Amino acid sequence: MFKSVNSNQNFSEMEKKWLKHWYKSGIDKKYREKNSKSDKYFSFLDGPITANNPMGVHHAWGRTYKDLWPRFYNLLGYKQRFQNGFDCQGLWVEVEVEKELELHTKKDIENLIPGDSKASIAKFVQLCKDRVKKFSDIQTEQSKRLGYFADWEHSYFTMSDENNYMIWNFLKKCFDHGWIYKGRESVPWCPRCETAISQHEMLTEDYKELVHESVVLKFKVKNQKSKVEKEYLLVWTTTPWTIPANIAVAVDEKADYSLIQGGISKDSYFWVMKDLVEKIFTQGYGKIIKTVKGKKLIGLKYSSPFDNLPIVKEVAEKNLKTFHTVIPTDSLIMPISATEGTGLIHTAVSAGTEDFLLGKKLGLPMIPVIADNADYLPGLGFLTGQNAKKHPEIILDYLREEDKKGNDCVFNIFKYKHRYPACWRCKTELVWKVEDEWYIAMDRKSKIQNQKSKNSTTYNLQPTTLRQRMIEVAKKIKWMPEFGLDRELDWLKNMHDWLISKKNRYWGLALPIYECEGCGEFEVIGSKEELEKRAVSGWKEFLGHTPHKPFIDEVKIKCQKCGKIISRLNDVGNPWLDAGIVAYSTISEDNHSQPLYLKNNKEWRKWFPADFITESFPGQFKNWFYALIAMSTVMEQEPPFKRVLGFATQLGEDGRPMHKSWGNAIEFNEGADKMGVDVMRWMFCRHNPTDNMLFGYKKADEVRRQFYLMLWNVYKFFVEYANLDKFKARYRNFFDSVGAASQSRGPKSQKNSVSSPLQSENILDTWILSRFISLVRIVEKNLKEFNANDAALEIEKFVSDLSTWFIRRSRDRVWVNSDNKADKNNFYETLYYILANLSIIISPFMPFVAEEIYTNLTGGESVNLESWPLINLKLVTCNLKLEKEMEMARKIVELGQAERKVARVKIRIPLANIKIKTETSVNLKSISDEVWDVVLKELNIKNITVNNSFHYPKIEVKVTEEQLEKEGKLRELIRQIQGERKLKGLKPDDKISLTIPKEFEEKKDWIAKKVLAKEIAFGDEIIIQ
Repeated sequence: MFKSVNSNQNFSEMEKKWLKHWYKSGIDKKYREKNSKSDKYFSFLDGPITANNPMGVHHAWGRTYKDLWPRFYNLLGYKQRFQNGFDCQGLWVEVEVEKELELHTKKDIENLIPGDSKASIAKFVQLCKDRVKKFSDIQTEQSKRLGYFADWEHSYFTMSDENNYMIWNFLKKCFDHGWIYKGRESVPWCPRCETAISQHEMLTEDYKELVHESVVLKFKVKNQKSKVEKEYLLVWTTTPWTIPANIAVAVDEKADYSLIQGGISKDSYFWVMKDLVEKIFTQGYGKIIKTVKGKKLIGLKYSSPFDNLPIVKEVAEKNLKTFHTVIPTDSLIMPISATEGTGLIHTAVSAGTEDFLLGKKLGLPMIPVIADNADYLPGLGFLTGQNAKKHPEIILDYLREEDKKGNDCVFNIFKYKHRYPACWRCKTELVWKVEDEWYIAMDRKSKIQNQKSKNSTTYNLQPTTLRQRMIEVAKKIKWMPEFGLDRELDWLKNMHDWLISKKNRYWGLALPIYECEGCGEFEVIGSKEELEKRAVSGWKEFLGHTPHKPFIDEVKIKCQKCGKIISRLNDVGNPWLDAGIVAYSTISEDNHSQPLYLKNNKEWRKWFPADFITESFPGQFKNWFYALIAMSTVMEQEPPFKRVLGFATQLGEDGRPMHKSWGNAIEFNEGADKMGVDVMRWMFCRHNPTDNMLFGYKKADEVRRQFYLMLWNVYKFFVEYANLDKFKARYRNFFDSVGAASQSRGPKSQKNSVSSPLQSENILDTWILSRFISLVRIVEKNLKEFNANDAALEIEKFVSDLSTWFIRRSRDRVWVNSDNKADKNNFYETLYYILANLSIIISPFMPFVAEEIYTNLTGGESVNLESWPLINLKLVTCNLKLEKEMEMARKIVELGQAERKVARVKIRIPLANIKIKTETSVNLKSISDEVWDVVLKELNIKNITVNNSFHYPKIEVKVTEEQLEKEGKLRELIRQIQGERKLKGLKPDDKISLTIPKEFEEKKDWIAKKVLAKEIAFGDEIIIQ
C-alpha cells in the first residue's frame, strides 16, 4: 500500500517538512558525497551574491539555475564541489553600516571611538564583517528554503585571506607586465561616498530620468576688431555647478556658425551653430549677420561671470594664451551635436571626462572647483564651502542677480529632462572631478616576452596588450545566448583602462601598492610571504589580523630604489577584483583550505576552467564577466569558464520593475510560502532566459494550475486506485528491465525476474512508455546543452499527454471499471514506472514534489541520491512510429470534437458516424487499428470517415437510433451518479444505496458494479444514500 495522497495538500508545508528531513537526516551531505570517487568532473563556479541584505525573488531565478545543473550532473554521476559564494567587500556594505550608525562623513567613521582614528577604523571594518556574516547566514537559510543544495558550511567569502592574497598575486603579475599605473583623470565621483566610480560601475540601470535647470549662457566676446559692442558666444550646459570651472568654448571647425542679431535686444549679437538657430531663437530674431566655418571662431577670447573669483583670476593670469578661448573640438573626444544645444560647448577641464581629455590634448589649464564631498573649494569666493550638488541654485541665483545688474550673462534658463548617472550603491547624483587614481592599462604592450607562468602551459609569444589578450580569451567561451559574445566584445573593444582604486573608503581589498614619496617609484607586493619578507616594521602588529585596514597599514617596507621607508597607499580596491579572482582563490581540496592553484596545480586543472557559470546579463558584461576574463587572462591567458548562461531581468507581472511603493514587489520568504518554491523554480526553469520575466502571484497560479496540479493529480489518481485495486509494484527499476546498460540507473531496489510492462498489448501503455523514453532523451539532451527552458516545456507536454490522454483513455481499465486483471496490472505497472522515474527527472527542477512522489512510490531513501534513468536506444526507434500515429490520432480527435461543437452535439451523446476533413501527409491506412479504436472511444462514435476516402472500421458498425439513445442515456446516468457521489464527498470505495428510473432495470447489475451500489431501487428520480 502506498501512503494516501491529500486532495488539499499544503505544498508549502510539505516543502518545509522535506527541508527539515533532509538536513536532519544528512541527505544533503550524502547527496554531495554521492559521486566523491567518480572520475568525471563537473565544475560550476558561483558568482557570489552580495551578503548585504536578505535575498530577493530576483536572486531566486539565478540560484535556481545554480542548483538545477549541479543536481542534474549529480544524477549523471559527476564529482562536484557544490560551493556557494558571498561577495563581501565594498561600498554596498559600507553604505548600509554608515546608515545603521547614522554616520554622514569620513570624519564620522574615523571618530567612532573619539580621538582614536585607528581604533575607529578597526571597529568600522569589524561592523562591516559582522553585517556580511549576518546576511550571509540569512541568505543561506533562504537558499536552503529554495531547495538549493550546496556545501553551506564552506561557502567562499570574498573577504577571505585566500581571496585577498590571490588578488595581490594578480596585481603583481599586472605590475610585472607594466600595466599598473597612477593616472590623473577627470573621473565620475560620488559626493556622498566620496570616491570615484569607475566606468565599469556605471550601469545603464543607474542612470536616472531627471529634470535639471539648464542655462544658456552669454559669454561676451573680447574682440577689438568687431564692429558691434555686444557680441556673445551662446553656450548651453545642464550642469551649472561646473560654470566656475570653465576654461574654453569648443566648436566644430567644419560646421557652419552664424552671428544672429537679437530679436528684442537689437544691439546684441550671438554666435550659434547655423543648424540650431530656429531651435534657439523661438521668440524670433533680427537677422543673420554672417555665417562662417567654426574654424574662423577659433582663438576668440571671451569673459565669464565668474572671472572675479580669486582662483579663476589666478589661473587666468598664468595662462593668458589658453584661458577663455574658443578651441577646436576633437570629434573622437567631444563630438558636437547639431540637434540640441547651441553648437558651442562649455569646456570645464576639471569637471568632465571629455573636457579633461580635450584639455589634455590641447594643453589647457584647469580650475579644480569641488572637494570630495562636492563642497566648493577655497579660492572660489562666495561659493567656498557651499555644496555644488545639494545647492545647485546658488549658481543660477548668482547669474540672475548679475543679469539684473546689467551684466548680461543669461540668455535663457529652462528645465531639461535627461538621463543622468547616479552612484550604483547610494543612488546619489554623480559629479566629475580630477583625481589621481590607479589603473590597469588596456593598451600598453606587455614588458614580458616569451615567459612561461609557473602554473601555465602557455607562453606569451609577443608583447601584446591586455585588451588584445582579453578579446582572444572571450572568443573561446560559449556564450548563451550567442549575442552575449558580441556585447562582451563591444565592451572590451571600447572600455577605458580599469580604475582599480577607491579613495576615502575603509572596507575592502587593501591594494598592495607601495609608493615612495621620495623618489616617486612604486611597487606591488604579490603575497603575504613577500610582505613578511620585505617588512621593516609593523609585522608583529599585523600578525593575526586579516589583510584589511587598519592593521595591514602597520606594515612598512623599504623603497628598493632610494631606500626610504614607505607605506601602502591608503586606497582600497575596486570590489570587482574580489569576485573576478574566484576561479583561482576558491578551488581547494575541501572548499576551505589553501587554493589548489598555489598548492597542487595538476589537481586544480581538473576543475579549471569551470564548465559553467550563470548570471543575469544586465551589468555583468562590464563587471563580473569582465573581471573574470581580465584576471584569468593575466593569470593564465585562458578563459576561467567554458560556458556562460545569461538571463534577462525580472519585473513585476505588471511589466514594471519591482518596487514596494508600486505594490508589485515580492519578498522572497513571503513568495516561497505563498507560491511554494517548486512552483517558483518551475516558473524560472520554463522561462526563456533571453526575455525579461514577468513575475507575480497570478503568473504563479497559472503555472500551478496548468502543470503542477496536473502532475499532482496524476500521482494522486495512481495512488488512490492502485491502493483500491491492491496493486503491488513488481518492478523497482524499469530501465534495468528493458535491457539498459550494465550500470544501474533509475529507481533503486531489487531486480525482478517477471516480464516488463513493455510487453503489454495495450496500445496506450506502449505509446506512453515510448513517449516517456523519448522524454528522457530530450530532457537529458537539453540539460546537457544548458537549455532548461525547452527541457521544462517538454516535461509539461509529457505530463499533459499523461493526464489528458493516457489516464483519460485508461479510466475504464481500473477499479470497478474492468475485470481484466492482466490489463489492469499492466496499466498500474506502466504508470508506476513512469511516475517513479519521472520523479527523478523533475528532481533538479522541483526537488520537493519529486521527493514526495519518489519516496512514497519506491520506498527509497531520497530522490536526491538517485541516478539519471538510462534508456535502451533501440526501444526509442521501435516506437517512434507509434508516437507519430498517436499524435495524428489526437489531431483527428480535435477535428472531430470541433465537428461536434458545430453541430452542438455533446461528447456524451454517442454517434453512429462522424466525417472530418484534414490536410495530412500521413497515410491514414498505416495507422494501426488499435489507435483508431482509441479515436472512436474518445469521440464516442461507432464509425469515422476522413476526407471522404478513409473509413474505419472497414466494415461499418450498424447501429440504430434507438440503440444510440439508450447508450447515451446510460452514459448520462453514470455521469450524474458519479457527480452526486463527488458532491457528497464519497470516496471511490464507499458503497451507496441507489434509486434510478425503471428504464435502466436491464442494466441494473452493470450499473451497481460501475457506481459501487450495494442495492438499487427504482423510482422517478435519481437518489443516492
